[in-house]
Amino acid sequence: MSILISLQHPTDFTSTEKRISAYILAHLNQMPTLRIKDLAAKTYTSHSTIVRLTQKLGYHGFRDFQQALTAEIATQQHQSTTVDANFPFSDNDSVQTISAKMATLTINAIQTAQQQLDTAQLAQAANLLMQANRIFIFAQGDSQLRARSFQNKLVKINRFAIIADEYADEAWNAANLTTEDCAFIISYAGTTSVHQQFAAYFADHQIPLLVLTGNPQSPLLAQATTQLLTVQSEYNFAKIGTFASQAAFEYVLDSLFATMYAQDFHANLQNLQAKQQLLQAGPLTTKER
Repeated sequence: MSILISLQHPTDFTSTEKRISAYILAHLNQMPTLRIKDLAAKTYTSHSTIVRLTQKLGYHGFRDFQQALTAEIATQQHQSTTVDANFPFSDNDSVQTISAKMATLTINAIQTAQQQLDTAQLAQAANLLMQANRIFIFAQGDSQLRARSFQNKLVKINRFAIIADEYADEAWNAANLTTEDCAFIISYAGTTSVHQQFAAYFADHQIPLLVLTGNPQSPLLAQATTQLLTVQSEYNFAKIGTFASQAAFEYVLDSLFATMYAQDFHANLQNLQAKQQLLQAGPLTTKER
């Protein structure tokens, strides 16, 4: 996960660690050259406390953490011009300006998602779905549109997913899952009560659960076997549309599909060529002759 997101959304920080985190976020411009003894003095803490915090974030020590944070800050500074994810355009903007802002918003959302993507978790998610007997995707609203796009791609590698929320059959579908299957919850807020209810059931019955969310505080994460997280600067309310979150979800799901495809790339490519022959010039063609 992004260092900045981890600092902004602490899950298991002590009060002292939260004070260090708050200072770092408020003085990012100083971080590339700040010495650990100066950070300790500014936050009224000790060297060992700072090192423990950096290790909790996945780094060996302060220097390792400082270098990674400096690189992340530099990447953000070189991103395209910032566009408000909630209100990316105004009534005074020309059509050209609106289209340019939407392009920038999409680029920024994907760049942010790429920086946050945990590739180890992505590989684990791909393995989970490839090993599952059946895949049940739980998603509502805009997230269900992304789920349908992912479902469509899976057909190309002979994997078939069920949209569990379709026709209000989500409870029946949840009841039918076994330990040989995989549940996949896609929810940006990650707070839907019925999804929390299902996640608890899956955990109690050792049913593998993959969660894709934009909320690092989502209660679903505690129940997940594997998690994919992409946090965007988008509100759960007061916005024109879910542009950033859905662009990020599409990118993550595309990356997940590509990882699954690459596990048996040559066999999948041969299968593609054989199926194309059937569909384009064989007995399954639907083209007029």
